[in-house]
Amino acid sequence: MITLYHCMNARSFRVLWALEEMRLPYELKILPFPPRVHAREYLQLNPLGTIPLMLDGETRMTESAAICEYLAIRYGPSPLAVTPDERDYGAFLNFLHFGEATLAFPEAVVFRYTRVEPPERRLPQAAEDYARFFYGRLRAVEAIVARADYICAERFTAADISIGYALLFSHFNGLSERLPDAVRAYWKRLKQRDGFQRADAAQRRAAEAAGISVNF
Repeated sequence: MITLYHCMNARSFRVLWALEEMRLPYELKILPFPPRVHAREYLQLNPLGTIPLMLDGETRMTESAAICEYLAIRYGPSPLAVTPDERDYGAFLNFLHFGEATLAFPEAVVFRYTRVEPPERRLPQAAEDYARFFYGRLRAVEAIVARADYICAERFTAADISIGYALLFSHFNGLSERLPDAVRAYWKRLKQRDGFQRADAAQRRAAEAAGISVNF
């Protein structure tokens, strides 16, 4: 049984979404955010205190985009993966990691310095600079989804999950108000998927059962 340690709407949502898209059995362990502060016992499992942590037998993984790729290949064949013999293999890998390294990273800076830090430690200039970074890099996604339903291979893949989480995150850090129209329409398509809806319902049920706020 796959075990996923997760916080509400955190990066681990990518993994939860992939699990639901593939209909894989899993056990969901939901924690308060950030777990390194509010669930200190979690540090015994993951000394970094970060989310996600996925356990699959002896396999332990903490990088959300890599876990999505692992699931799609390890438990495939799955349309979530683009294989090396397909034309868009390179684009798949690029955007699978682009969603985290290029989009979610500046979002995390904005989130921290506008909402997480106490008022005296907030840095409006840093937040504005990294917001511009986010919107600038988002143009690569806009250029594709303005003419295609999904990011590569003419189908929904784990790359869309990776990019999709960055768009979900934008709704919690104040960046969603300026999403380009094509990106906004793309995000609407993604969140209407049954897999997304099941993942969101699963995290909400787990949070409510654990007495954890369903807000980010």
